[in-house]
Amino acid sequence: MALTARIEKRLGSFRLEVEVSAGDSLALLGASGCGKSLTLKCVAGVERPDRGRIELDGRVLFDSEAGIDLPPQKRRVGLLFQQYALFPHMTVEENLAVCLRGLEPGRRRLRLGELLARLRLEEQRKLYPRQLSGGQQQRTALARILASEPQAILLDEPLSALDSFLRWQLEGELREALEQFPGPVVWVTHDLGEARRNCRQVCVLDGGRSAPVTDLEILMRNPGTAAAARLSGCKNLVPVCPGGMPGTVEVPDWGLTLRCAAPWRAEAASLGLRGVRPAEEGEIDNVFLCQVLRVTEDLDSLQAALRPQGAAPGSPPLWMELPKGTPPPAGLLRVRVSPADLLLLE
Repeated sequence: MALTARIEKRLGSFRLEVEVSAGDSLALLGASGCGKSLTLKCVAGVERPDRGRIELDGRVLFDSEAGIDLPPQKRRVGLLFQQYALFPHMTVEENLAVCLRGLEPGRRRLRLGELLARLRLEEQRKLYPRQLSGGQQQRTALARILASEPQAILLDEPLSALDSFLRWQLEGELREALEQFPGPVVWVTHDLGEARRNCRQVCVLDGGRSAPVTDLEILMRNPGTAAAARLSGCKNLVPVCPGGMPGTVEVPDWGLTLRCAAPWRAEAASLGLRGVRPAEEGEIDNVFLCQVLRVTEDLDSLQAALRPQGAAPGSPPLWMELPKGTPPPAGLLRVRVSPADLLLLE
């Protein structure tokens, strides 16, 4: 079973151009305002694209050229909103029963019992949403989606409004509840860790445009674009141009010439630097002096802001991460970055 969408939509000055395909679990990853939630709404039928085609398991849900636009209730797509959107005046079982009204009474009771048991809500069946914990509300919303027997489930940042402890707890519960779902699951997030824990593939959105769907590990090794590199955790992104010698690049902001393992490509505009570390005795390749500007302590590491010697005024700092417990550097420091840790990015 696969979900494919190739859609365009304009909202004011914002233009969405997305092409995605999900056969299993797909993360839509991107910063706030990049079009992730709008993409889900178009797939679910809440918003209508201007152009394009959406197909699920061979069924056409939307096709602008053919004039096809199935209403949300006929798409068999479940959309889990950030705030769960439960009916506040209905109990748990009444919220679920809304999606079971088409069944005959005996079958409806049986299906309701199955859903309550599957999502561990039997003891809460007579409670109202205001009486439920965050996890119970989430499971109720998911049970209501499953009651409609969807072929695909879309999750619109379901954990974004939670504190870190509750977020971790509910993420595990949500992942467990979805393990047996046979169709594609699209998980919208701006958190790379959340994407890695729950999805096998990823599609990065930046400014309304989608990058090709790829495996998460490939994104980590070779993000391709500055937006993807930023989302993958790369803290050092600076403008770049080809160096005067083969295999080298110039970083004008820092006054550096560095050797790069990847060949230069014409579309490269930024350089990502990973693995910045203090240089060891005898190392000379991609070694340069930096002034230590400041060192801050994170939960499990030290973050050092450096300024390479010869850097232009106002240029961004070079960030280096050190293990917690390392003596904090000060003054001038020789640092090194491996040629393999330089990323040429669009």
